Amino acid sequence: MAPGSSAFKEVVESHPKQMNHKTLKMKAESGTVKTSMSLAEKHSIHGVHELLQCPTCADSMYPPIHQCPNGHTLCANCKRVHKCCPTCRFELGNIRCLALEKVAESMELPCRYQSLGCQDLFPYYDKAKHEKHCPFRPYTCPYASSECCVTGDIPFLMAHLKEDHSVDMHDGCTFNHRYVKSNPHEIENATWMLTVFNCFGRQFCLHFEAFLLGTAPAYMAFVRFMGEDSDARKFNYTLEVGAFGRKLMWQGIPRSIRDSHRKVRDSQDGLIIPRNLALYFSAGSSQELKLRVTGRIWKV
Repeated sequence: MAPGSSAFKEVVESHPKQMNHKTLKMKAESGTVKTSMSLAEKHSIHGVHELLQCPTCADSMYPPIHQCPNGHTLCANCKRVHKCCPTCRFELGNIRCLALEKVAESMELPCRYQSLGCQDLFPYYDKAKHEKHCPFRPYTCPYASSECCVTGDIPFLMAHLKEDHSVDMHDGCTFNHRYVKSNPHEIENATWMLTVFNCFGRQFCLHFEAFLLGTAPAYMAFVRFMGEDSDARKFNYTLEVGAFGRKLMWQGIPRSIRDSHRKVRDSQDGLIIPRNLALYFSAGSSQELKLRVTGRIWKV
C-alpha cells in the first residue's frame, strides 16, 4: 500500500442481465400483503426470482449478495467456503451485487405453499420468515413408533395413518383404553399403537409409551391435536389412571402436531406414571403391565 493511501472495501454495483425494470412495479408498502397478480407479472417475477437463486447451492440469496469480477453471483454462505468463483473459477474479491439486492427489495412473491391454499404475496425479504410459520405448510406424520417422513394436509395424513400404519380410528370425545404388556423384557421399552379420535369435527392423537424420567423408568400418556396450535388451544382434555382406590389425573391443552412427538414427551406435557406405581395399578405384578387409561376432550 502506497504511503498516504487508505484501506477500502471494494463494493461494485452490477446490473443483472435481461431485466426489464418496467415489470418490477411491485414495490411493497410496509405492512401490506397483496393477493392479486397478472400473468405478465408472474412471468416477470419467475425470471427475476431465478436470478436470486444462488447458482452454487440453489438457495434464495439475501444480503449480502456477492459476485465475482465476471458478474457471477453467489450467496453469503457459499462465499464463506469458496475462494474462487464456482462458475468461472476466477478469484473472488469483496464485490457486492447491490443492484440485485435492490431488485429483491422491490419484489413480492407468492408463498411456496400457494398450491396448498396460501394466496398472499410477500416482500422478498419477508417470504422465508412467513413460510416457517405458514398455516398451510404440510404437517408431518404424527405416528410415533417409526421414522415416518410422510408430510401432507390433515385429510391426506388421516388416510395415510389408516392405510399405511393401520391406526385405530374412533368417533367420540371420551375414551377408555387398556394397555397391556405381558413380556417383562418389553415393559420398560414399550410403545403402543397410536389412536386417533374424531371429535368436534377435528382429529386428536392419543399417545402412550414407556420412557426414562431421568434414570427412572416411567410411562406417559398425552394428546396431540391435528392442526394449528391456535386451534388446539380451543380444547382441553383429561387423562386418568388408577386402581385400588388410588388415581392419577392430568388435565391440559392438546399440543399441535407441529410439535414433534419427541418434543412433547421430553417436555413431560402429559400424564406421567412412575413404573412402580404402574405395576401397582397392574395388580402388583412385576411381570405384566395392565393399565386402563380413561379420558375426555372438550371445547373451552
